[in-house]
Amino acid sequence: MDEGNTFVNALIGAVVSTVAGFFLPFAPMFGGALAGYFQGGTRSDGLKVGAISGVIALIPSAAIAFVILSIFGFIAIGSGEAAGFAIGGIIVLFLFVFLVLYFVGLSALGGWIGNYVKYDTNIDL
Repeated sequence: MDEGNTFVNALIGAVVSTVAGFFLPFAPMFGGALAGYFQGGTRSDGLKVGAISGVIALIPSAAIAFVILSIFGFIAIGSGEAAGFAIGGIIVLFLFVFLVLYFVGLSALGGWIGNYVKYDTNIDL
């Protein structure tokens, strides 16, 4: 693996986060850890590549959430109630903020941990 190739390492971490997300809770942390381990450098480099990995992994999850919530949005619009549509918008906003914090935050933490494992432990992958 090319140490320091940030985009490739972040993309690998994002793929791991997305695929493992179907099976494991806190999967973005594993993807970020892999990206941070491959990245090398300093702790801030691991943090950065982990956060980038989280942003890339956020895209498919946000798209799936958008499609699912759009179906419920069409139902709310068809009912003729404005309050249901407004509450639905607030729920979508909170869900998006949660997804950003979940994916980017856990991936950044994983990137830091991956860098720590590479340089400060005897674990060799």
